[in-house]
Amino acid sequence: MRPFSIVLLVLFVLVIGGGAAFLLTWDIPPPTASKEVVLKNDRFAQ
Repeated sequence: MRPFSIVLLVLFVLVIGGGAAFLLTWDIPPPTASKEVVLKNDRFAQ
């Protein structure tokens, strides 16, 4: 049982490390579409 849990721990660490490396190196493109929302004057105190 001990070698099995060591293999699981190593796989877990590799998956977490790979996911972190992917997120750190991923060049996320900025949004290109603009969005315009009209706010009514009733929402603001005068």
